[in-house]
Amino acid sequence: MTLASTSLNGRRALVTGAQQGIGRAVVLALADAGANVAINWLDDKDAALRIADQVTSFGREAMLIQGSVGNKADVQRIVDAAHAGLGGIDILVNNAGVFPRSDFLDLEEAEWDQVLGVNLKGSFLAAQAAARHMVADNVAGAIVNISSSSVRGHVLGVHYSASKTGIIGLTRSMALALAPHGIRVNAIAPGITDTAQPRYQFSETEMAEQSDLVPLGAMAQPGDIADIIVFLSSNASRFMTGELVHANGGLYMG
Repeated sequence: MTLASTSLNGRRALVTGAQQGIGRAVVLALADAGANVAINWLDDKDAALRIADQVTSFGREAMLIQGSVGNKADVQRIVDAAHAGLGGIDILVNNAGVFPRSDFLDLEEAEWDQVLGVNLKGSFLAAQAAARHMVADNVAGAIVNISSSSVRGHVLGVHYSASKTGIIGLTRSMALALAPHGIRVNAIAPGITDTAQPRYQFSETEMAEQSDLVPLGAMAQPGDIADIIVFLSSNASRFMTGELVHANGGLYMG
């Protein structure tokens, strides 16, 4: 693999759920590799603006698009705005997701619908809208979906685990459907990552304990996941489609 094969110079990327955590790291990694980036954010405009400033500091274009992938009209508007603002879409990273913790016996239907609606349906809607633009523009693009090591099950995340397992089937089926158009679709399943999300469940002491369980000696940093997403978005992974890449430091080997 050469440095040129991982270059994203001139590519146009849309990252959903990009105001913090892994999404933020993905935006910065894509920009550092040469891509212009549309940054979808939900409820923290100041954070989104700071990320956009960092993208422009790399000499890349950045645009901000507010909206929820849990809303079909928002998804179409987000994708269309990214396409118009960047002049096309070469890369879509379906990062937006929610993970409220709930005991299975107390899990409400509304929460189930919210999690499946954002994590799974939202990924489908964004991918479909972006792929339609790619096909119309004759772009051999790349779509990266975010699954999770919780595909093996999560005691407080029956809905989350179901949604992230669904991402695997979605990825494989989309890969088959879009291969004739030269569009590749892959997924990454991060293990526990040092972001705000696991802190909804664990204290800092418990986070350190979780980190100690990882064979490589530490939980992932957002940039560790982002670098793999850059690879999956680039020509370096040109013969990969329909694949699930586990990234968890050896904690779970699928």
